[in-house]
Amino acid sequence: MAKYPIKKEFFPFNNFKPPISKGFLKLAVPFMKVPKFIYKDKALETSRYEIKSEDGGHIECFLIAPKTLPSVAPCLIYIHGGGFVLPAAHYHYKNAMRYAKEVGCKVWFINYRLAPKYPFPTFFEDCYLATDFLYKNAKKFGVDVNKIGIGGDSAGATLSVGVCMMAKDRNHPIKLLFQMLPYPFLDMRGTSESNKKYTDTPMWNSSLSKKIGPMTKVEKTDKNYLYYSPVEAEKFDYLPPAYIEPAEFDCLHDDGIIYAQLLEKAGVCVTLNETKGTMHGFDIKQSAKTTKDALKSRIDYMKNALD
Repeated sequence: MAKYPIKKEFFPFNNFKPPISKGFLKLAVPFMKVPKFIYKDKALETSRYEIKSEDGGHIECFLIAPKTLPSVAPCLIYIHGGGFVLPAAHYHYKNAMRYAKEVGCKVWFINYRLAPKYPFPTFFEDCYLATDFLYKNAKKFGVDVNKIGIGGDSAGATLSVGVCMMAKDRNHPIKLLFQMLPYPFLDMRGTSESNKKYTDTPMWNSSLSKKIGPMTKVEKTDKNYLYYSPVEAEKFDYLPPAYIEPAEFDCLHDDGIIYAQLLEKAGVCVTLNETKGTMHGFDIKQSAKTTKDALKSRIDYMKNALD
């Protein structure tokens, strides 16, 4: 692995490259459990739900809510990253809990089903179904349907944008206020400069991206392909305002830049926060100053959007 001037504050993750393979996933995924600490924060109330899918499966979701919220409150739909093949990591839950407390909103945390066992478009359909479930049960959950945003990192960003597109295509009444997209994967073409350049960066790189395609079984001929590669769409003017946060030494860096440019060209308001000295998934190191600054930027954006 080549040396990159990634900030040392991210150690040891600035030297880590996940060994993505079907064999690794079979070993690792069963051990990636939902952390018990999501129920132990005295400032939060966390409830678990199971939604039945049309194919007979189940989608696990959590509603995380500050105890001090009014009876009807704003909500963030949160979709974790993990290359469509890995469950949520501990830092995803920690971020979601912090968003709930500091944005002052409820967080609907979706644990969609994963490839390769559940290939495309299952993970998109799960996220859409979970979003629809939240909307239909908004009164029961104490969620203000006029104050809902969506967001997620990496593959979670793909799924967040995909849900926005699906809602439009399927004439869903939900009106999402924003897309919150840290280091998003939005370009399946693999032709960007960052994709060509960062073949061996830590945490994620284009060599790993190439391993994911066969696992997700996405085909360009699929009618829903654009959900997986949103930058290839033709229209963007209907999409909600976006907060986009690319990482510097990341094969997906240009995905965020390209998407931001397409949204701006379509007249959609974009807040672009290019983090420096960062690699993909840098916020796994919660104690790093750069992570703290990025989380504050995300929180400030969502707080203003939901106000």
